Amino acid sequence: MIKRYTRFSDISVSEKILNTVFLLTIGLGYLMALINMYYTHQGRDGKPGVSIEDIMILYHGSAHQTRLGSAINGIMEPNLSFKSDKEVILKWIHEGADESGYQQTIAPILNRDCIVCHTPAVNPALPDLTSYQGVAAVAHAGGASVPALVRVSHIHLFGIAFILYFIGKIFLLCDINIYVKRIAVVIPFLAMLFDVMSWFITKWFAGFAYVVVLSGALMGISMSIQIMLSIYQMWFYRPTGRSSRYLRRNVSDTAKSRKQRL
Repeated sequence: MIKRYTRFSDISVSEKILNTVFLLTIGLGYLMALINMYYTHQGRDGKPGVSIEDIMILYHGSAHQTRLGSAINGIMEPNLSFKSDKEVILKWIHEGADESGYQQTIAPILNRDCIVCHTPAVNPALPDLTSYQGVAAVAHAGGASVPALVRVSHIHLFGIAFILYFIGKIFLLCDINIYVKRIAVVIPFLAMLFDVMSWFITKWFAGFAYVVVLSGALMGISMSIQIMLSIYQMWFYRPTGRSSRYLRRNVSDTAKSRKQRL
């Protein structure tokens, strides 16, 4: 008897519905993550939109601009209740970002306008602006700290690994070349690992920011292909030719085996 592998044609309509709503929800969640990433990282170089310079500043830092200064000049400026607060913060940074100045003038501004989002409990991926230590880390020249990268990367790896696993489990039901399938389920995991690894390397070599962008794009594209192909084969694909004959032969072999056991 030839072993019969489960395909989308073998599962029930209820399973198809469950798989489909899961994949669509994950796809929508990933789209929202991309939008959030755009608004979080754009404008670090003082220009609208996300650029490779923004990624370099995020991880490597800038000799001419601190992370807090870049944010105040860019994405965070609209969040300030008073435009004059921008100059107050930039002046404090320029004068050395000391703790006494933080307590007197900077903390009230940040507590009023920024810590709604910049709190570890709310968004661990964003800089912590609830204390002087957290603010000082982004008020001086340099990119993301190693502890911050470790914190974000372990959350990133745990969370996305589970998502890729369940997407891959559904994708394995596709009726395509087995070698293509084996390569396809590995690609997003490798891209994710390269993405996280490149964060740390970019901290010391700014040019590695290109790898951050490329690996992140590869993971997103490969995951999207798995989702779209899975949904297509679940509802619209019908085995034809060799695949159809193979399935019929397996069904026949299975039926004969059952009769022999009886």
